[in-house]
Amino acid sequence: MQFDLDLQAMQEMRDAVNRAKEAQLKYMSYSQEQVDEIVKKVAEAAFAKSLELAQMAVEETGMGVVEHKKVKNEVGSMAVYESIKDEKTVGIIREDRSNKITEVAYPYGVVAGIIPTTNPTSTAIFKALISLKTRNAIVVSPHPRAVKCTIEALNICAEAAVRAGAPEGLINWLSIPSMAATTELMKHRDVNLILATGGGALVRAAYSSGKPAYGVGPGNVPCYIEKTANIAKSVSMIIDSKSFDNGTICATEQSLVVDKNIVQMVIRELKNNGAYILNAEEKTLVEKTISPEKGKLNPNIVGQSAVKIAEMAGITVPTCTRVLIAEETRVGKDVPFSIEKLSPIFALYTADSYEQAKEYCMKLLNLGGRGHSLSLHTNDDEVAKDFVLEMPVSRMMVNTLSSIGAVGATTGLMPSLTLGCGSYGGNITSDNVSARHLINVKRMAYGIKEVSIPKPTDSCGVTKKETTKNPDIEQIVGQVLNQVGTNSQVDAKAIAEMVNQVLQKYQTN
Repeated sequence: MQFDLDLQAMQEMRDAVNRAKEAQLKYMSYSQEQVDEIVKKVAEAAFAKSLELAQMAVEETGMGVVEHKKVKNEVGSMAVYESIKDEKTVGIIREDRSNKITEVAYPYGVVAGIIPTTNPTSTAIFKALISLKTRNAIVVSPHPRAVKCTIEALNICAEAAVRAGAPEGLINWLSIPSMAATTELMKHRDVNLILATGGGALVRAAYSSGKPAYGVGPGNVPCYIEKTANIAKSVSMIIDSKSFDNGTICATEQSLVVDKNIVQMVIRELKNNGAYILNAEEKTLVEKTISPEKGKLNPNIVGQSAVKIAEMAGITVPTCTRVLIAEETRVGKDVPFSIEKLSPIFALYTADSYEQAKEYCMKLLNLGGRGHSLSLHTNDDEVAKDFVLEMPVSRMMVNTLSSIGAVGATTGLMPSLTLGCGSYGGNITSDNVSARHLINVKRMAYGIKEVSIPKPTDSCGVTKKETTKNPDIEQIVGQVLNQVGTNSQVDAKAIAEMVNQVLQKYQTN
């Protein structure tokens, strides 16, 4: 019964969190050297199984390309390791001697990791590594369509961690697919942070859990080929990027925007690189395949090859076709080619001017990709600067493959399988999420500045200094008496007290 499965899933989740919490408390005592050795061994073990895990992922999900998923697993393991191996994440991590400030890292505790079906093994490896590096434990909820391959990736990491000396239970997972268990995992009192990679509904659930959460947004990435670009080289990279793992990376280019005076050259190069340009009738058939319901992507095309999608639409294309392309002029939810497609399908927009090119890019981002990424091909640095200043994106890849460039494979960006979209996309960070996002920092600060604190005023509006006896009154009275003469029979102290009382009464009025 489904009810029984839900109960089992819920109990499994609670047990996993308990194990993670107990293991994490033990892990707190590990030194930086011990942590670094564990992370290294885990990365090496996952890297060694990159191909096997890629094969499992494609077989189970029916998405993507084995050779490309292998690359993603390699990025998620060793490339991520190389980027974080020298970071200090234990104890004192920085000392500012001039300002006398010492910074100390401490972990969140138990991390809940949500894994997408598009990158089920690479994302699992990545999240396990950055959690281990920061002395956190992790409990992973796999996508229901990728449970086996995700668990296998995590099991490889967990076994390698224990062999390297880690306490058992640092890496945990849910083996029974259940949205209810995943939701309760994110709300569990002993879960301290959420790494949510998945659809919009899941990310919103993470944000509404009441816990700190790193989420991502959709990546409806425009790709502008500006008139100064090296057309042959740019188009070759764009097709390689778009067809990489059949378009399952969220930073993959989704629509082409091309300057009018080079569009025919671009189309020629697109065809030379395996693109198929759809005619009007074929475009209509593919539109229905992309989005059978207005504004909603058909999940059956995600991660499928161009040839298979063409077959689904009922059209015939050459077997060597890598990408399907249709010319488009409109942008909107009711325009299937303009939405994020997560498959090797392009919309092609011809811009009559530079301003219209920017307008197309802005409309595409506003439709569903704000805060994520933009791809630009140009040899004009001023164009690049103008775009990065104006476009509402968190990363802009120039003259490279957007899909793997955004995750750090072909650029100097931080290798990551979780790409923040910043405030543009409703996320807490615009960074490529990594180990540094999984630690807190406490600071010890010595006093280095002298500050004069003003005296407070009492309820009558008079400062304390004003209400105390003026030490100069007696001196003044003495000087007056000296002038009057020493023979005068006057009590100097009594006069001084009288004067002081008069002054106080005057000051309070």
